[in-house]
Amino acid sequence: MEQTYANIDKETLTNLQYYMPENHTLRQLADIFSLFADQTRLKILSVLALSDMCVNDLSKYLNINQTTISHQLRFLKNFNAVIDRREGKVVFYSLNNEHINNIMLDGVDYIQGSL
Repeated sequence: MEQTYANIDKETLTNLQYYMPENHTLRQLADIFSLFADQTRLKILSVLALSDMCVNDLSKYLNINQTTISHQLRFLKNFNAVIDRREGKVVFYSLNNEHINNIMLDGVDYIQGSL
């Protein structure tokens, strides 16, 4: 039996049914946004948007202990937000792709436009 709505026209209902993401997509989207829910992760992502860096340099530049940096990098790596490459004994981290930086820049634009 088809459900009826008091205030939703048929075209809007069709659009809602077509464009509403599936639950698994919504869960993944929520996970992606969780990347940006921590100031330390935001700082790391901001730095890596400009330059590849190792844990030691990130720690010194951000004035955050290496254990915290490593923990957050692991978190970011699990979500494929950052990748690493080894050069000898040093591991350098970088953004996996520009989408992460674009989301952050869009967030900054939103905040600045809302003030």
